[in-house]
Amino acid sequence: MIDWLVTTIPIFKVIHIAALVMWCGGLLALPLMLARHDPALVAEDYRLIRHATHITYTLCVTPAAVIAVIAGTWLIFLREAFMPWLFAKLAFVALLVVAHAWIGHILATAAEHPEDYKPPHAFLPVMAALVPMIVILTIVLAKPAFEWIVFPDWLLEPRGGQLPFDVPSR
Repeated sequence: MIDWLVTTIPIFKVIHIAALVMWCGGLLALPLMLARHDPALVAEDYRLIRHATHITYTLCVTPAAVIAVIAGTWLIFLREAFMPWLFAKLAFVALLVVAHAWIGHILATAAEHPEDYKPPHAFLPVMAALVPMIVILTIVLAKPAFEWIVFPDWLLEPRGGQLPFDVPSR
């Protein structure tokens, strides 16, 4: 067992949670910022709003999402968290990624066609991001057994392939 690897678990948790806070906060803030997109505004004001949304999405929200996913993936293997609740969580993480991509699409379309495009009301993208966030948080905190779902053994256990390092056991 590599002891230093076990000691990195709290570091990965801190990185994962900090990145999640930035990612989720950005996904909730961006639709509200996009609601301010109005080509009828003074050109300088519109440029400032457009620039702020672009910078927020490309330099804060997207890198935070990537870091959260990478740190979370490391945590799965370091903690051997191959439980049914994890698979449910990952399904809702996938929905959060879809919401992320949709918000990015709205942002890009608003930038490319500012005269012709009216972003959807902020409520829709906020709810598209907020619902998976709440479900993910609930699943992670409750860690339900999901006994009514029968998972095949190959999905609940590692496949026997050796990782390039020793994985800590519980």
